[in-house]
Amino acid sequence: MLTPSGERISHPEFDFWVKDITDEQLCSLYEDMTVIRRIDVEATALQRQGELALWPPLLGQEAAQIGSGRALRADDFVFSSYRENGVAYCRGVDLTDLLRVWRGNASGGWDPYSINMATPQIIIGAQTLHATGYAMGIQNDGADAVAVTYFGDGATSEGDVNEAMVFAASFQAPVVFFCTNNHWAISEPVRLQSHIHLADRATGFGIPSQRVDGNDVLAVMAATRLALDRARRGGGPTFIEAVSYRMGPHTTADDPTRYRDPNELEDWAAKDPIARLAGLLERKGLLTDTLQQQVKDKADTVAAQMRRGCTTMPDPQPMDIFKHVYSTPNSWLERQQDHYARYLASFGDPAGAVSEEGAR
Repeated sequence: MLTPSGERISHPEFDFWVKDITDEQLCSLYEDMTVIRRIDVEATALQRQGELALWPPLLGQEAAQIGSGRALRADDFVFSSYRENGVAYCRGVDLTDLLRVWRGNASGGWDPYSINMATPQIIIGAQTLHATGYAMGIQNDGADAVAVTYFGDGATSEGDVNEAMVFAASFQAPVVFFCTNNHWAISEPVRLQSHIHLADRATGFGIPSQRVDGNDVLAVMAATRLALDRARRGGGPTFIEAVSYRMGPHTTADDPTRYRDPNELEDWAAKDPIARLAGLLERKGLLTDTLQQQVKDKADTVAAQMRRGCTTMPDPQPMDIFKHVYSTPNSWLERQQDHYARYLASFGDPAGAVSEEGAR
């Protein structure tokens, strides 16, 4: 729907799903993508400066995350991988919570029910099973919310993803499988994993699929809205393959120059999702100096808030590891906590001195 230069192209199937998008909303999408790129750059800098242990960059995938994230309703539930920080931003995650896991201060960044988004799943593809189960629960409740699960191209080779699609197809669960094909599963190219389009794999499960330009925010939004509508009307699951490119490393512990051709990076840089939308705004006379300054100010403010939240985050205490393990106390965990407290106390660590009330 948008060429790399920002020219709007009519699409007979998708036009309907974005016909309500106003000029103001286009500017908002541009701001969203610019802000999450700034978040990504800031978090990468924090990792390089020793403030975070690790960070999974989303550079180049802004349109896939914002286009889909802004299509969701508040009561839809998201199950993501570790890279969907842009979707989390759309869901209203607290910026400090976005970093807790990567700083090593918590095993989960936020309360999933406060923003209707599960905490990031590190195990590749496991979140697809969670999403399908949640979707079946929605079905049993008679509601019209939808579960949406995000994963990368590498996850499609995992058993969990395939099992989730079997269950979703069998029970016609209201779940959207959103695959961001960023071309690299760490150091393995997508062409090694599949000799057909990933969207075509879903056909074997009886799941309707759509392959879209993941660097085109309007195409992504249209495809996601279509899939959500199908699920809400009882049409079952949909598989979306958003074709994009991971411009940065897999994580900050990765060196993509060891396995990736720099010419490939240059080719995809010409398809940059933010520049593409900026091209459309410029054609429409919307990319004013005022807008660009407003967007820059917002991005800088968000980045500063995130950095401040990271560097002032209190360190976890040794006994905090026992918090939130189970929803209710049990003697098995209390026994472990008691033993660990006495172990710490043997070193003269005041953290080991836990009262009976604290142990509970």
